[in-house]
Amino acid sequence: MSAYIPENKKKVTALRLREMKATGEKIAMLTAYDYTTAGIIDAAGIDVILVGDSASNVMLGHQTTLPITLDEMTVFAGAVARAAGRALVVCDMPFGTYQVSREEAIRNAVKIIQKTGVDAVKLEGGQNIAETVRGIVDCGIPVMGHLGLTPQSINAFGTYAVRAREQAEAERLVADAHALEAAGCFAIVLEKIPAVLTARVVKELSIPVIGIGGGEADGQVLVIDDMLGKNPDFKPKFVRRYADLHSVMTDAVGAYVTDVKNTAFPSADERY
Repeated sequence: MSAYIPENKKKVTALRLREMKATGEKIAMLTAYDYTTAGIIDAAGIDVILVGDSASNVMLGHQTTLPITLDEMTVFAGAVARAAGRALVVCDMPFGTYQVSREEAIRNAVKIIQKTGVDAVKLEGGQNIAETVRGIVDCGIPVMGHLGLTPQSINAFGTYAVRAREQAEAERLVADAHALEAAGCFAIVLEKIPAVLTARVVKELSIPVIGIGGGEADGQVLVIDDMLGKNPDFKPKFVRRYADLHSVMTDAVGAYVTDVKNTAFPSADERY
């Protein structure tokens, strides 16, 4: 049994997250991409489920998040939304669905909400997408922002190294965070930036700040496959492994293969 099961079973909303920041209650967030996993983590007490475009990597085998399409994201997001009874469900808008124009971004955000039943969408970028964020919010769709290391810009960055170490980039990030809050974002993810910069943004903003590789914030998010230890070769500093599912699954499959080869499965009790 989980050590933490929330007493409050009411649906988590964007407003609830702001209340959590105000009272100092930390926000727990994980990714999920399928119905079964989403149901498990929702029941275990997760506050926010992100249907991340990281599905491009962990579900589809791409090297970056760039190839995943809107139609592919809606399949994953719909499955997660159908399983989540309590958690707030956020869907990443994939690369190319909001960068071309404000109007196209609004249409795609509406499509995601209508087709999947998720509660909110997430966009990467700062002042450059502020008006787009405002347009989506004006349609009644909650928007989560994402600053720091923004994986959809990996070709421009050229590296997954920590961002905003230099003063100029740090100041731009703070300005971007304020711009996103002013545009109507209900929360912001800060990825792979110095902890001292995260602390500054947390202090200056009234909306929740969710960290991933950014030190302490109003909450934390991890890719579920990383924290469950499915890929033993992926060991970034900011990931804490809470299980070793790679070994568990490998041992289980190996035992099954052995039993099938030795005709130990199915047994007499497992036949009709």
